[in-house]
Amino acid sequence: MKELIELIDNQRSGWLLLKESLKEANNHYEVLPCDPIPAASAIHQLQVTTHSMLGGLVYETGGILIDNGWLRILGSGHPRLTRTPTSWTQSVTTGRTFKALLVADDVSGGFFALNGGEFGEDIGGVYYLAPDSLEWENLDINYSGLLQWAIRGNLEQFYQSMRWEGWREETSSMCGDTVYSFYPFLWTELKLPIEQRSRVIVTVDKHWSLSMDLKYQMTNL
Repeated sequence: MKELIELIDNQRSGWLLLKESLKEANNHYEVLPCDPIPAASAIHQLQVTTHSMLGGLVYETGGILIDNGWLRILGSGHPRLTRTPTSWTQSVTTGRTFKALLVADDVSGGFFALNGGEFGEDIGGVYYLAPDSLEWENLDINYSGLLQWAIRGNLEQFYQSMRWEGWREETSSMCGDTVYSFYPFLWTELKLPIEQRSRVIVTVDKHWSLSMDLKYQMTNL
């Protein structure tokens, strides 16, 4: 493993580029401050230099909340978003080979992952585990593209079937380590409006486990 001094580049940090992009953001965002000690631990676990956009964000922020907390980009951890990409990916995939890195998720129960060979040969590509299909969908972007889409993209269109009246007020006060669990599940009764489904708040760990269990069952029917 590389030492910390080899991973930190304060002169050419990817965070500096992202800060410039945030000035032109179309979507509401909140950068969570980081604690230097957990930040150092997170970047050392990640083994990616801060020259990269991923390394820069993890080292310089506790994470970023997008669109009133609907979308969460994982950083080095904060009381409102405690998870880091490396440690959280390892914790929820213990006991199995998972050649990808979980870097973001949303309150509707979707997960964003950087491909490390899990989904094919496009290493570094971003895949989305869509809660309305339980399939990993190729978004045809890399991590930098994910960030640009998060701050400037049309999130309303992307999530239009998963939002309801008053969602902003609800998600603004949610912990970044929780998501909604809908019933009927979003991948069933596809024509049923979101307003006609019940929803409860569950931990993101619990939702990930449920999603993996259901995905396994569907694959092995």
